[in-house]
Amino acid sequence: MRISSNFDSGAIEVVSLDDPQDIRLKLRADNAADFRQWFHFRLHGGEGTALRMVFENAAEAAYPDGWPAYRCVASYDRQNWFRIHSTRYEDGTLIVEHTPERDTVHYAYFEPYSFERHLDLLGRADGSPFASLRNLGATVEGRDLDMIVVGRPTPERKPVWIIARQHPGETMAEWFVEGLLERLLDPADAVARKVREHAVLYIVPNMNPDGSVLGNLRTNAAGCNLNREWKEPHPGASPEVFLVREEMQRTGCDLFLDIHGDEALPYVFFSTAEEVPGFTAEAATRQARFIESFAAVSPDFQTEEGYKPGRFGEELLTLASKWVANHFGCVSLTLEMPFKDNARLPDGQTGWNGARSKRLGAAMLNPILRHLCEGR
Repeated sequence: MRISSNFDSGAIEVVSLDDPQDIRLKLRADNAADFRQWFHFRLHGGEGTALRMVFENAAEAAYPDGWPAYRCVASYDRQNWFRIHSTRYEDGTLIVEHTPERDTVHYAYFEPYSFERHLDLLGRADGSPFASLRNLGATVEGRDLDMIVVGRPTPERKPVWIIARQHPGETMAEWFVEGLLERLLDPADAVARKVREHAVLYIVPNMNPDGSVLGNLRTNAAGCNLNREWKEPHPGASPEVFLVREEMQRTGCDLFLDIHGDEALPYVFFSTAEEVPGFTAEAATRQARFIESFAAVSPDFQTEEGYKPGRFGEELLTLASKWVANHFGCVSLTLEMPFKDNARLPDGQTGWNGARSKRLGAAMLNPILRHLCEGR
């Protein structure tokens, strides 16, 4: 039997593989920071064998509150992922019990979004008559930081910014963008057509390509948490934020969405901007209207559960959506999706997954259109 992780987004430490009923593993930290929770590995030689995998250091994860009710995901073909029901957290360890039906199986924290798929997404968008691909510069390790531009700038068209995957382990964020782009670039979709008429959309599907390939949970190759770099991004340590922020200053911003995943909360929700200095009554009305519009089109979304006030403290204006709300005075929101399942609409087979994230991304066009048409 063999476990390997030397591939795109792979991450695990093998302690012992001698006994299939006592496979000992450790969550691997990000390459340059002490964050750990993401895992993705390939097990070969396990067909028909009852496996018991123990993640010894699960209590040392960045978000140990994410383990209760969590279920590991697995796939035989890397296309179709399912949940392992026999996943439990006890005595500080995560225990996964599974009998593979095939000789080779992949296990992961959440359904991966590969760098190859990222490049395919960029290629499809660049081939659309409605979009163009722009390179903003290079990441810490020299990978391309790419942006998809939908529409041509005119004085009448509002600039809309959507970024995803600042935290590379939150792969549901790029699945979301894929779903949004597929609908946005569909010539037969009336909502997409109206959005393209009223806006120029600047979309960064993956803010953290280095961390994604390295199998990091939360940081880039220099160990920076990009969603704490927006107040003063460093061109050397956090060029990804520096480059995007510079471009945003050039284009302006009328609406900003930052797409994420939350380890612990089994809900889809927004982190809003009420605590941002200078948040006005008018801004509150526009924000409420956008949230109401999203709730009307997506039963997966809810407003009862979310982050408590004061969660971010002094870090507030280092976060992307908070800095943008303060700087541009626009509707600026962080969308969070679950790593587990959506408690409002649970799915025992898949939990929350890539396909559901894509559907949510497609639904986001409706509130975007309403926002664009306000006052017209």
